[in-house]
Amino acid sequence: MSLPEFSRSTTADEVADAFAEEIKDKNVLITGTSLNGIGFYAAQVIAKYANLVIITGYNSERLKLSRDAIQNEVPGANIRLLILDLSSLSAVRNAAAEVNAYSEPLHVIIHNAAAALVPLKLTEDGKTERQIATAHIGPFLFTKLVLAKILASATSTYVPRVVTVSSDGHLSASAMNFNLFRNPGSEPKSTLGFTIYSQAKSANILFVKELSKRSGGRINGYSLHPGVVLTNFIQKEESIETFREMGAIGDDGILKMENYEWKTLPQGAATIVTAAFDPRLNDLPGSFLEDSNIAADDRVAEHCKDPANAEKLWEVTEEVIGEKFEF
Repeated sequence: MSLPEFSRSTTADEVADAFAEEIKDKNVLITGTSLNGIGFYAAQVIAKYANLVIITGYNSERLKLSRDAIQNEVPGANIRLLILDLSSLSAVRNAAAEVNAYSEPLHVIIHNAAAALVPLKLTEDGKTERQIATAHIGPFLFTKLVLAKILASATSTYVPRVVTVSSDGHLSASAMNFNLFRNPGSEPKSTLGFTIYSQAKSANILFVKELSKRSGGRINGYSLHPGVVLTNFIQKEESIETFREMGAIGDDGILKMENYEWKTLPQGAATIVTAAFDPRLNDLPGSFLEDSNIAADDRVAEHCKDPANAEKLWEVTEEVIGEKFEF
C-alpha cells in the first residue's frame, strides 16, 4: 500500500483514515482531552477505528462532556474515562493503579495535557512547578507506573508508542535549567510563564528520546509541534497575559491572527495522530515531528539534541519522583 504525503494542511481525519489498519484493535490513552482541544479532536478521530480510547482529565464533568461529544460524532466508540491530575504525584499514582487494573494492554500513550502559561507557580504540595509537573514530571511518573501495560501490547511486529505534544516554543530556551525541575522554589517568583513553558516543552522532546534509548527498542517515543491552534489552552483566562506578551492577543483581548500561521483544530491534531500511528516512523524513534512529517533539523534546538541533557533530565526527574525508572 502506498502511503500518502502529508503537509501543513493535512487534517487528523485524513491521517486516521490513512492509518485505519494501524489504529484498528489498538488501545490508546490520551491526556488533556477537554472540548475544543487538539487532544480531544485526536481522540475523536482515533475512536473511529481503535478498540478503546481512554480520555483523561482532572474534572469529571468535563470528561463526560468530551465522551458524549465523541460518541455523538462516532456512535459506538469505546470511550473510557480516567481521572488524572498530572500536577499531583499522588493523583498520578492513583490513576496509574486504576489503569493497571484494566484487563487491556496499552498500545499508545499520548501525553498532551498542559497547564496554563503563568509565571512560576508551585503545585499544591509545593515540590514542583505546575507547568513542569503537568507537562513532564507527571507524565514521566505515569509512564513509569504503567510500563508493564505498555510493554504487554508489544508483538513480533508491533512496538508500542509514547507520544509527547511539545511545541516550537522550546526553541526559545537556550539551555536546560534543571534547577527549575529539581528545586523550583529557589527560582525567581517573577520567572515568566513562557520561560517555564519553553523548558517544559524541551523536556517533552528529551524525555521520549531517552525513553526510546533506555527501552532498548521496546518502546518508540516521538514528540511533535502541533502548530499554533485556537484551542481552550490559548483561551484559558490565566494564560491571557502571557499570550498578550507573545503578541498572539492584543490589549483588547482579540486574537492577532496576522502574527502567526494559525491551524484549524483538525490540522493541529493531525501531527498527533501521525506520531501515534505512522508506520514510516517505526525505525526512527525519538523523532520530532511538525506538519505530520519529521521536522527539519533546524526546528529542533541544540539543547534538545544533546544526549547528555536527555540523560540528566531523566536522572533529575527520578530524583523528583523519588524512584528509579528502569526497564
